[in-house]
Amino acid sequence: MTATAIREVRLVMQSQPTSDGDGVKIQRIAGFNNRHFSPFLMMDELKADDKKDYVGGFPPHPHRGIETLTYMMNGHFQHQDHMGNIGELRSGGAQWMAAGQGVIHSEMPIMEEGQLHGFQIWINQPARDKMQPAKYVDFQPETITEVTLEPHNLIRVMAGELDINGQVWQGPLTDTGVPATVADWKAQLGSQIQLKVPCQHNAMIYVYKGSAKVLGKTLKQSDFALLPATSPSSVTSHNPVSYHDELLLEATSETGLLIFAGQPIDEPVVHYGPFVMNTMDEIHQAINDYQSGKFHQY
Repeated sequence: MTATAIREVRLVMQSQPTSDGDGVKIQRIAGFNNRHFSPFLMMDELKADDKKDYVGGFPPHPHRGIETLTYMMNGHFQHQDHMGNIGELRSGGAQWMAAGQGVIHSEMPIMEEGQLHGFQIWINQPARDKMQPAKYVDFQPETITEVTLEPHNLIRVMAGELDINGQVWQGPLTDTGVPATVADWKAQLGSQIQLKVPCQHNAMIYVYKGSAKVLGKTLKQSDFALLPATSPSSVTSHNPVSYHDELLLEATSETGLLIFAGQPIDEPVVHYGPFVMNTMDEIHQAINDYQSGKFHQY
């Protein structure tokens, strides 16, 4: 069966200021129990001009049951974890970690001065993966897929694949637990782009600079728009992707926005701090395992 629908914005959320780690200032969008957010859980925008707002970074802390994708547009961060991985996240690069059964890591700025601007995205892991061994990989700027549509109209694909104006492009990250796409669109006033995403996948857009229209709906800076799947599906179903929906975007100023799409996970979500599991008993087990030092044994 082949058909095409044009996605509409169903809900607009605004990012909220908060802090995390050692006082790092961030703007946060959370959707842990919103089925239209799945498989994504949360997005943090890290943006600061003053070194004191980010110099403390994110000292060692644990995770279980999630994947994190960190994308830095400006600024350098160093990842270090208990498995011995050390990676420098340079401006324009990304790093991915699947926490699985448990990981302890830190993310610390290694730049002396200058602007910090980036994003950390939490992606849920299906139950089948929550107790698998942890994984880590980094993607230097030159490995990110870049598609230049016209001068000052650029899209960078970090994860998954994206149909852009009729041609499919794939990012370097393909190992997510369920299909998930993350891309960055930078455009000038009047630029337009036509994207296609599977009808069973949720889609989201976050405007981090300027403004944009999505099928006539204007989104301003710090808006996070949900464009839900038009056909039911989840990681637990066996329905193949039968058709794709269109996303029509127009830059109404000098614009920067993130594009998310992914296969929903139709499973319970129980969130406690750095742990995301399916039941409260599993959360208690994660806390006990971390406090007893078991994470260091993985």
